[in-house]
Amino acid sequence: MNRYDLQTISLDSANKRRFYRALLDINIEKSVDDTYIVVSFGERLDSLAWKYYGNVDLWWIIAAANPELRKDSLYLDPGVQVRIPAEYRDVLQAYQKFNFL
Repeated sequence: MNRYDLQTISLDSANKRRFYRALLDINIEKSVDDTYIVVSFGERLDSLAWKYYGNVDLWWIIAAANPELRKDSLYLDPGVQVRIPAEYRDVLQAYQKFNFL
């Protein structure tokens, strides 16, 4: 599930324009079950999401769990340690609750 699938479209009646309501990011708590990897050349957030979650759209969970990563690309710098949250379903539920979806 892509996190943008959870967004709602609102209507600004004054300007008669539709817009996506901004979503808030959540803090993903560390767990002893989380996986830590050292990134190899060419690895991307979406490919890691596929490898660990079976869904490329869940790349944002890995990005949110690693706020120190670059925000301008799905590509990762080689040699960087990345935390892969173990319970992505819990993250999705918390995200929906946090954003009142």
